[in-house]
Amino acid sequence: MREVTVSIEEKCINTLRFLAADAIEKARSGHPGMPLGAAPMAFVLWTRHLKHNPADPSWPDRDRFILSAGHASMLLYGLLHLTGYDLSLEDLKSFRQWGSRTPGHPERGRPPGTEMTTGPLGQGIAHAVGVAVAEAHLAARFNTPDYQVVDHYTYVMASDGDMMEGVTLEACSLAGHLGLGKLVVLYDANGVSLAGSTALTFTEDTGRHFEALNWHVQTVADGNDLDAVDAAVTAAKACLDRPSLIIVSTCIGYGAPTKGGTFACHGAPLGQEELRAAKERLGWPPDETFLVPPEVREYFRRAAAKGREEQGRWEEAFRAYAARHPREAEEFRRVMAGELPPDWDRGLPDYGSAAGKLATRRASEAVMQVLGANMPELMGGSADLNPSCLTWLKGRGDFQRPRRDHGPLSGEVGGGWGYGGRNIHFGVREHAMGAVAGGLAVHGGIRPYTATFFTFSDYMRPPMRLAALMGLPVIYIFTHDSLAVGEDGPTHQPVEQLMNLRAVPNLYVIRPCDAAETVEAWRAAVGHRRGPTVLVFTRQDVPVLDRGRLAPAAGLHRGGYVLWEAKEGLPEIILIATGSEVHPTLEAGRLLADGGRAVRVVSLPSWEIFEEQPQDYRDEVLPPAVKARLAVEAGVSLGWERYVGPAGRIVAVDRFGASAPYPVLLERFGFTPEAIAAAALSLLDAPGA
Repeated sequence: MREVTVSIEEKCINTLRFLAADAIEKARSGHPGMPLGAAPMAFVLWTRHLKHNPADPSWPDRDRFILSAGHASMLLYGLLHLTGYDLSLEDLKSFRQWGSRTPGHPERGRPPGTEMTTGPLGQGIAHAVGVAVAEAHLAARFNTPDYQVVDHYTYVMASDGDMMEGVTLEACSLAGHLGLGKLVVLYDANGVSLAGSTALTFTEDTGRHFEALNWHVQTVADGNDLDAVDAAVTAAKACLDRPSLIIVSTCIGYGAPTKGGTFACHGAPLGQEELRAAKERLGWPPDETFLVPPEVREYFRRAAAKGREEQGRWEEAFRAYAARHPREAEEFRRVMAGELPPDWDRGLPDYGSAAGKLATRRASEAVMQVLGANMPELMGGSADLNPSCLTWLKGRGDFQRPRRDHGPLSGEVGGGWGYGGRNIHFGVREHAMGAVAGGLAVHGGIRPYTATFFTFSDYMRPPMRLAALMGLPVIYIFTHDSLAVGEDGPTHQPVEQLMNLRAVPNLYVIRPCDAAETVEAWRAAVGHRRGPTVLVFTRQDVPVLDRGRLAPAAGLHRGGYVLWEAKEGLPEIILIATGSEVHPTLEAGRLLADGGRAVRVVSLPSWEIFEEQPQDYRDEVLPPAVKARLAVEAGVSLGWERYVGPAGRIVAVDRFGASAPYPVLLERFGFTPEAIAAAALSLLDAPGA
């Protein structure tokens, strides 16, 4: 074979291409098309622009790189390996295998240098908007005229599929409105998706679309033109008043003689003959696998050396910053480490004794104002529902593009405008809201929360699932939690959502019964930093329980606890409830006790926390010997079998609701003390009970 002379840059790019193709071929699974086509732009970004230090993947002021097209994971793994991250060639060879450090789609921190879990298309670019929001906010909070301790870019590599997803446009619309100039998206426009040409489904003018969203848009006609890609990234970095989209035309499966340019190489190995032919075509040794020429490794490691120098300069500047601004420097260290401030829960409301009636959403509002003062990192907002969800941080400012000509707008909560504001107005964009909040947590330094009506949790479930996968400490607030939404009817009355979210691994779901449990729910949510938490609150007023005659609300921290019982010892029947249904259930228990029955009432606000308790505690709350158990919850019954067992019953809602005043609905659906007591008696009086 005639030897083909290639430049060192071409060798680097082909190394990336064929590390990916070889790993995919060995695994007999994967997506070679995008790594083969997008390797040149990735090479330019990682060697000429990306500020990072492979020796310290958590350096706070590194640029963030998010591979939104997570199916091209081997491209990322090749970059990580070659630039010196803790990822060996043997790791690349075990792509997609059990226990591998190179999973099929990128997973946050696995391998090191992977900023977030991607694969569901659109989520990477949408989360990146949140990452850019975090950078802008922390820069506004900590930078001074003399010291720029927060000054980095967020880069995204996206695909045609990313551009088709609705969440992309929700999030990019918000990013354009906010003018997030440190966000740069490189769009691998190869015109092919898994099922065929994008001409089948996607023929819009993406550039003009993004221009209408207030993005800076450039086009690179040839993705193999390294200087053109370099110039476009340079121009994007210089445009600080708008996010940037760089549309790079590429050929999927570049180099593959028969499959290149077609959907055949999107999601399947090339095959040995096609791969060999591609190597020959691009001047690569056809019989070599996992080849990394020494000069290529040396070239890539120059980028690593540059990163070490950049981090060294930043650390030197940060030491000077700390000498002049010690309090701010210590605060920066704290928030980036994810540590809570001392006495973060100081001054929280005390609802320990009877205080009339109060909706748990209103109790949450009171808690949030205290937390907003104690935790400067608490930041978030709602999907255009602040007046209903009551989730604003009053006087903490609105996160908006800094402008001098703004006037007061509906929904403004005060405290000024600009990137230093902590109230994010997401608009009617629940899906993007969930993703942006995840991005805030991915970046670090922010404790994010979101809010909407509980029934609309369906709109944002994908990023919630990703937060659970990544272990992100996002707090999701949902109000209007049951049939008691009332006249708005079944479209707004959640029935299946509680069980839907309880099914998500690593997601805490907490539904407090009154104001006192609401305070403890917030304590639990803020204290839980291994994953996300859902807080579910009522629209309607509910009694604030007189805790002098009941168990303390701190029992919530064990997930479930004995709220009240008529007699000491083993009860005849256990009534179990969550949220607003605890109140009629408690009254039902008292009716049963008045009839001479030995009854216990258990508040079970969080299944997940309860299941983490030792077995002896769970058996103490729900003694296995007591078979008569009645669960009460204004949602679907599915799942309650684990707590009531085959001999128990469930008062639930296994149909959609209806439009009527909420007291009428609760009566019609059987959530009155009398109806619950009758259900309990029928269980006790059943044959064999």
